[in-house]
Amino acid sequence: MRAEAMDGASTLLPLARFPVEKRRDVRVVMTDIDDTLTDEGKLTAAAYDALEQLKSAGLIVVPVTGRPAGWCDMIARFWPVDAVVGENGAFYFRYDAAARRMIRRYAKSDPERARDRKRLVELADAIPRAVKGAAIASDQAYREADLAIDFCEDVTPLEAADIDRIAELFRERGATAKISSIHVNGWFGQYDKLSMSRLLLDEMFAIDMDAEKERIVFVGDSPNDAPMFGFFPNAVGVANVLRYRGRIPAEPRWVTQDEGGRGFIELADAVLAAR
Repeated sequence: MRAEAMDGASTLLPLARFPVEKRRDVRVVMTDIDDTLTDEGKLTAAAYDALEQLKSAGLIVVPVTGRPAGWCDMIARFWPVDAVVGENGAFYFRYDAAARRMIRRYAKSDPERARDRKRLVELADAIPRAVKGAAIASDQAYREADLAIDFCEDVTPLEAADIDRIAELFRERGATAKISSIHVNGWFGQYDKLSMSRLLLDEMFAIDMDAEKERIVFVGDSPNDAPMFGFFPNAVGVANVLRYRGRIPAEPRWVTQDEGGRGFIELADAVLAAR
């Protein structure tokens, strides 16, 4: 799908209409990873280079992802980023290179997370038995706070009704559930990508997210990005966000012409060209 598919009363607008003066004023770029930075499960050299160009230009760059703590430790250490928000808002990690230490900030305490994991073990058994074809995500071993159920990454893609049923099963047990482009993630608690992004920007960068939201761009592609899409006036969806029309509570303001990592590069180029 491409941006010209959006007509009529949609609030989604082509990225080309994002005013240059607003792009010039951008201070922070936050981005989802799967199917936003990646193409068919791969992070291309060009998309990685776009991250590095943004950081080299002086912008604060932060992946905001549903991926696990183990992955996020590596991202915070090795990628050209300033920090990472992981497991849909369970924590942020920021590597302090000068002090040679990882700063880890969690939404819930160690004892709370331990209790939550016991409850998630029950769901890890129940959900795959209840929804044929669903499976525990292959990255589950590296998670600290949530349970990820795979519906298309390493399994035959499930129908939308089955994906929704997985989310319902989480909610029936009192868990929060969010649907990404590859997994349904469930956890106990009210935090999300937006709440942890707020903590990160305040605690690490002294940025008041409410006051500065016009200067922050979030880029995403799927329903679990809805809190970010709904909050930031200049949120951007890569073109594959159109696959979820009608299934996302809040849509982004702008949409790229291209999907996935190519769409992210389009956004990075637009921001950099305005500086």
